[in-house]
Amino acid sequence: MRKNEQGRSASKLKVIPLGGLEQVGLNITAFEYEDSIVVVDCGLSFPEDEMLGIDLVIPDITYLRENINKVKGFVITHGHEDHIGALPYVLKEINIPIYATKLTMGIIENKLEEHGLMNITKRKVVKFGQSINLGQFRIEFIKTNHSIVDAAALAIYSPAGVVVHTGDFKVDYTPVFGDAIDLQRFAEIGRKGVLALMCDSTNAERQGFTPSEKTVGHTLDSLFLEHKDTRILIATFASNVDRVRQIINTAEKFDRKVVVEGRSMVNIIETASKLGYLQIADRTLIDMDELKNFPPEKTVIITTGSQGESMAALSRMASDNHKKISIMPGDTVIFSSHPIPGNEKAVTNVINELQMKGADVIFQDVHVSGHACQEEIKLIYSLVRPKYAVPVHGEYKHRKAQAKIAAGLGIPKENIFMLQSGDVLEMDEEKAVVTGKVPVGAILVDGLGVGDVGNVVLRDRQHLAEDGIVIVVLALESGSDQLVSGPDIVTRGFVYVRESDELLDEARGVVEEAVQDCLDKSRKADWGKLKGVIKDTLSEFVWKRTKRRPMILPIIMEV
Repeated sequence: MRKNEQGRSASKLKVIPLGGLEQVGLNITAFEYEDSIVVVDCGLSFPEDEMLGIDLVIPDITYLRENINKVKGFVITHGHEDHIGALPYVLKEINIPIYATKLTMGIIENKLEEHGLMNITKRKVVKFGQSINLGQFRIEFIKTNHSIVDAAALAIYSPAGVVVHTGDFKVDYTPVFGDAIDLQRFAEIGRKGVLALMCDSTNAERQGFTPSEKTVGHTLDSLFLEHKDTRILIATFASNVDRVRQIINTAEKFDRKVVVEGRSMVNIIETASKLGYLQIADRTLIDMDELKNFPPEKTVIITTGSQGESMAALSRMASDNHKKISIMPGDTVIFSSHPIPGNEKAVTNVINELQMKGADVIFQDVHVSGHACQEEIKLIYSLVRPKYAVPVHGEYKHRKAQAKIAAGLGIPKENIFMLQSGDVLEMDEEKAVVTGKVPVGAILVDGLGVGDVGNVVLRDRQHLAEDGIVIVVLALESGSDQLVSGPDIVTRGFVYVRESDELLDEARGVVEEAVQDCLDKSRKADWGKLKGVIKDTLSEFVWKRTKRRPMILPIIMEV
């Protein structure tokens, strides 16, 4: 490590977000100092509406692949999909060690098992207060609260200074399980001097404090008392172990049996129980097949689908597509979550379907956020007292709201950085400045294909979805290039063939004339030119007649 005359480190610390600054999801940030890179989190995001047929979106890790000799490991803050979901895909390209707390590692191991990566991936479980040395870095795990147990903030020590990364957090003085956030440690690190704070921005627009998770328990007790004569179904996030714990506690109080439905929910409950984060009394949990042995008012079904996802258990129940559970008139369905921005319509559709089936749907006051509101963000800033502020985790407007909070607390405007994914922020005690960009982007996962669907394919899918396809098939005689058969026209998603005979006959005539004309003009048929003529002629005819632009696919055969 090189030093300057004052004995300070001559190199700068680079902070490089590779995703997560344009949306909620896809969180991954590289910290680089000389020959060492550590990567915080490796999350996925879910496809937007225009990403037709795409299952998942993962970050582009070109920069890490190109600098693989420097990369020391993944350090994970907590076990939500937007922070760990891309790991199985990324580890197939760059196999580096993973460091995480106990439950987070348990959830990651489920994924590694599924992808056949367990035996080749080095893993280390880290306790709160423990530090790990990775190259030029030392990383300390600090206890925080979130909507999943074992969430950690990270103090990232480098020769150029300390960066505190909060991960996703809230300040909960009365958590359902485990200890409250370790505010004392934030203060101790703050007293020694912190170069930069990278703080969760999700709720930065909301005033006040986020209520404690315990308040949901009281609400659940009241709802169970109020609906003691009906079957209760509760939809929540699979990963919210504390919420599931409270639902089970309330069910036990009211002597109800509990069924857990939804694969992700079952997996996480199994992992949390095995690791000691969830204690459930004997015979409280029953199999779905046992439901019929108990009166409906003595049962509770905890299910996935609180975001209106079409394939999740609750959505399938609402649309009568679930094999074993049907919604009955009089059922009470509780949504213990808020819709994630963008999911409101899907959630409303599910609520409408449930109510049409006679269910009583409750979706107010049965959820508290896992993210800090303005007063908690101010508290962390006041304890950490960073020189630079780098708002992370959220859309631009959320991060902008945090930038205003930081400015209000006296951090100079020039020390607040609104980064974009790919920016390289170089910093030391003297100054911080964005010095360049690295390649970033979204890699689309479709079935088993990772990255084989790009913008061109998506554009074609969009085209097909909006206007359909017209296929023109014709055969030319080998040698003489005479038109032997066709052109035949096949359409999908363009017009209903049985009612459009006249239009398609006309189109056939127009194409035949154009093809014949093209063949007459040249002695040897140029197939590329012929396809171009078919596309242009048919496209012009269809537009004039229908004002539509279907995809046109000419197929020429030689016989």
